[in-house]
Amino acid sequence: MRPVPDQNFAIRHAAPSDLPGLTTLYRHLNPTDPLLDEAVAQERFSAILAQPGMTLFIGFAGDLATATATLIVVPNLTRGAASYALIENVVTHADHRRHGYAGAVIGHAVTEAWKAGCYKVMLLTGSKNPATLRFYENCGFISDKTGYQIRRP
Repeated sequence: MRPVPDQNFAIRHAAPSDLPGLTTLYRHLNPTDPLLDEAVAQERFSAILAQPGMTLFIGFAGDLATATATLIVVPNLTRGAASYALIENVVTHADHRRHGYAGAVIGHAVTEAWKAGCYKVMLLTGSKNPATLRFYENCGFISDKTGYQIRRP
């Protein structure tokens, strides 16, 4: 069973002022990524916040950004025109893992997808770590499909 976050933990939509906290969190997701130029980061973050169907959730323990996930709701013409959703960029600050923060943010994102009428929510992970895979299973995800990707050369 996942630990439940303490009562000092709150989840909300990311706001323009959250960029520094998010860039810190993303360093814990991909530490080898190059640092973004501040102007580029601000432009891209503004585009994310303005993108219809895309919501970046951020969880705070007090004033500290501790976990985040991005939810993308995609309009669809199959399944009775029910949308589907993707969850991406799930990360918890390394100093604050195993407190239930990421599970709470994922649960919040899934609830929002259901409210949006999605018929399914998908999440991919590149991790092979059994603990990470168990974590996603404990969040309710099942591994019953095969995922593929292609990356730019």
